[in-house]
Amino acid sequence: MFPATLLLLHVLGELPAEANVQVVEVARVPSYCEGIVFDHAGNAYISHSKYITKVTPEGKTSIWAETGGPNGHKVLADGTHIVCNFTPDNPAMTAILHLDTNGKLIGKLSTECDGKPLRGPNDLTLDVPNGGFYFTDPGGSDDKKKIGTVHYVTKEGKTLLVAEGLMFPNGIVLTPDGKKLYVAESKGNRVLVYDVLAPGKVGPTKVFCNLPTKEGEQIDNQPDGMCLDSEGNLYVAHYGMKQVQVINPEGKVIRRYPGGNLTTSNVAFGGPDMDTLYITGGIRKEAGSEGGLFRLKLPGVKGLTILPAKK
Repeated sequence: MFPATLLLLHVLGELPAEANVQVVEVARVPSYCEGIVFDHAGNAYISHSKYITKVTPEGKTSIWAETGGPNGHKVLADGTHIVCNFTPDNPAMTAILHLDTNGKLIGKLSTECDGKPLRGPNDLTLDVPNGGFYFTDPGGSDDKKKIGTVHYVTKEGKTLLVAEGLMFPNGIVLTPDGKKLYVAESKGNRVLVYDVLAPGKVGPTKVFCNLPTKEGEQIDNQPDGMCLDSEGNLYVAHYGMKQVQVINPEGKVIRRYPGGNLTTSNVAFGGPDMDTLYITGGIRKEAGSEGGLFRLKLPGVKGLTILPAKK
């Protein structure tokens, strides 16, 4: 018979225990940051203030683009980027932007839905087989003003309303089979899940997981950016908790890893073996804080690759 500890590791997909994981700082930027994503060369990109900063595999930083208010973004097969951008002082740039490989604006992929301008796009997830993508728009929403929305942009460029009535929808992840859509509802401190019926069409809102609440020196408990590993576990940046929550496919929190940043904002797997989790956020309370990029080495874990194969 196997020892109980080995059996437990097998059942949990060999996720390292919290005590065996060390968070390491990779880089800092002048302000709170979000939107971690990787290109085909292994460079990371993080959003902060008006800028997107590029971080090389060696940790060297440089300003890659200035869009005015970048947040979540993804890299496409051709190496171009799509970026959620929110600029209250310049409504024309509150949009989903398309940037070339050098960070220059190609155009806007979405500016409105059903004749209504986007309020504040936040994060997105690619639907590669169907040529579209989903994004969240929490602009102006909270637990009292439930006007947050989720949208889908078709390969033809039409923006559809997918879900509404949400309390600050934030991070968003589509499963590889395209059948489930996870949405972090920040002001509800929970993760929602939708059954995808067709590209841009989902079933009723369901609660996937209610997350732990703040205690001690933690200042908030709002789920933010998310990513998946190859076993279907969901990794949630938990803003204000200085943690990343790991939720198994059954909706149970099975690990609570250190986040490095107090205002943990987003997560993505990277590195040559895809066993390193990268984390963005703010070192301290968001206002006036430096932004940090941290990493967690997770032996035995294989992050889900979301970067489409290079064309």
